[in-house]
Amino acid sequence: MRWRLPALSVRYKLLFLVLFPVLLLMPATLFLVGYWVQKISDDQLTMKVSTDLSVANDAFQRLADDQLDRLARLGESHGFRLALESGDTGALEEAMSDWKARFGFTFLNLRGPDGRALHPQALPAPAERSVHPILRAALRDSPVSEIEIYGPERLRAHSEALAERLRLPILETARAEPTDREVENRAMFLRAAYPVRGPDGAVLALLDGGLLLNGNFDFVDAIRDVAYPEGSLPDGRPGTVTLFLDDVRISTNVPIAPGERALGTRISREVGDRVLREGEVWIGRAFVVNDWYMSSYQPVVDVHGERVGMLYAGFLEAPFRSEITHGLQALGMLFLVLIVLGTGIAISGAQSIFSPIERITRVVRATGAGQALRVGPIRSRDELGVLAREFDGMLDLLQARNQQIQEAADRLEEKVQERTAELSARNEELERTIRLLRRTRQQLVVAEKLAALGELTAGVAHEINNPTAVILGNMDVLIQELGEGVQPVRREVDLIIEQVYRIRDIVDNLLQYSRPGDYVGIVSETDVNTVVQQSVDLIGHLSRRREVAVETWLGACRTVRISPRELQQVLVNLLLNALHAVADRSGRVRVATTDWDDRGVVISVSDNGVGIPEQALDHIFNPFYSTRVEGEGTGLGLSISYGLIRRYGGQITVESQEGEGSRFRVWLLSEPRMADEGELLEQLDATRDEH
Repeated sequence: MRWRLPALSVRYKLLFLVLFPVLLLMPATLFLVGYWVQKISDDQLTMKVSTDLSVANDAFQRLADDQLDRLARLGESHGFRLALESGDTGALEEAMSDWKARFGFTFLNLRGPDGRALHPQALPAPAERSVHPILRAALRDSPVSEIEIYGPERLRAHSEALAERLRLPILETARAEPTDREVENRAMFLRAAYPVRGPDGAVLALLDGGLLLNGNFDFVDAIRDVAYPEGSLPDGRPGTVTLFLDDVRISTNVPIAPGERALGTRISREVGDRVLREGEVWIGRAFVVNDWYMSSYQPVVDVHGERVGMLYAGFLEAPFRSEITHGLQALGMLFLVLIVLGTGIAISGAQSIFSPIERITRVVRATGAGQALRVGPIRSRDELGVLAREFDGMLDLLQARNQQIQEAADRLEEKVQERTAELSARNEELERTIRLLRRTRQQLVVAEKLAALGELTAGVAHEINNPTAVILGNMDVLIQELGEGVQPVRREVDLIIEQVYRIRDIVDNLLQYSRPGDYVGIVSETDVNTVVQQSVDLIGHLSRRREVAVETWLGACRTVRISPRELQQVLVNLLLNALHAVADRSGRVRVATTDWDDRGVVISVSDNGVGIPEQALDHIFNPFYSTRVEGEGTGLGLSISYGLIRRYGGQITVESQEGEGSRFRVWLLSEPRMADEGELLEQLDATRDEH
């Protein structure tokens, strides 16, 4: 099967054939160089950390040798031998205490050839049936230094304070093997024994000294300074050394946070399996506390030959990886520059050959997409240049024909748009007229009902006032005559008086329909924001009692000529209706004011209450119509409010959706006048969506 190039332009085919060897060779070379650098760096890091472990181990051994050397210097000192041979207990105690403090021994004992303590500075050992292995080795052979683990009982036998101080909480560590242990309360000692021999070679006494390694930062920092001298690692970062008791860090300079050592953290599971359980040395990459380190671990064996911990040396892997990455990035950028340079030279060389063909191709594609594009001037005088010029001439002729067709189509489209616009304008005008007629009819119905009610109640109100006045007068006489005897029926008497006053209030409201001119308040320039705030304050006790939030947004800047008292009556009525409509606690009532263009002011009272049923919206301004529970309200509030606002040439509109809330808007004119009903409704229709 023949291998074929994909369907590309001639330019790209040529460029592909020229650049393919370069594009293949350079990435392959870059990959091989990166692999080689990575391999060499891994080997170098592994060799370095292995060497670091050897250095750390040698430093650890030197610490043991130094401890033995100090015991030997004490045992061979002239003063000590004189005190020992003469049995001067005071001199021995003074020499032992001075040596212990001078060289930092945790304990320093003087024992007899049988292993018993001759000096009381030791950590008391549990009762032993035989001489301790370290002491036995020193008696039999020569000075010896070994690791020994002290349990919590042995520590408490010496000092409760020391045992408590050595309690190390075990911290949860990533990648560590799960454990139920919460605290490490054992101690690791580097214990050394030196035999003090007489002239005949017989052992006169044993010097038994121990150095506590738990939390011994001087010990690990000294090893670190030997294994990782200053400047041996990138970015000046220090190496790390750790001593483990089992799998817990008891002395380390590995940080867990700035200025805090990772004491109590544990080794990762894979390292613990290899070093503690299998007894092998770990050299390589490992997760340490919270980051990846190039690490080396070797087991630590105690005097009984058991693996009781580990010695670790290592350093952060990230700085080395960062240097390698930066080097590879620089090499990659160099290769990229070479590729771009070679590609630019190839493209520049091909430009003069394939420019006419490419320009013709672009024109063909643009023409297919409906764009007017031409090949333009061509310097070439060969066959490709002639083809390009003839192609432009053909396109010019085709464009002229298309222009003629487009002009005819545009004229037809303009006529269609004119007829459509006329029809749309007439439809909108018809719809607006229908809306105005519907609203006008509703307002006329309300006006007729109010007029009829006024005529009916004009006489009834006067007739009711007389009996109520007689009832109130007789009730006053009755209370005076009965005196203290009225107390048993005091509640009934107060109820009668309260209901009589309620009757008089209803009569007063009815009289407003029969003689509205008698109840007109004093008209003045009124700041609606002030009236709104006063109205909100008036119903404040009700909103707080019902735990309903009342919000205000006062954005109106214009004033209106109206009676402040009557406007306040309207607003209080609307606010009370809103409070009754919302639920307790979750209810919200919002009052807002804004300018109504240059005509006046709009006041909006909205709530998130139960809403008004759609079938009731046409009746809510009717007298005695109410959506509340029977017995609550008279049904006159909205009708009275409507009459008051219409008296000043304004309007009240309502929008509501059952279950979501209602919004009443009061439209007030700056100069009150009885505007034509159709004109006012048309103005409201034109500006309602803006508010």
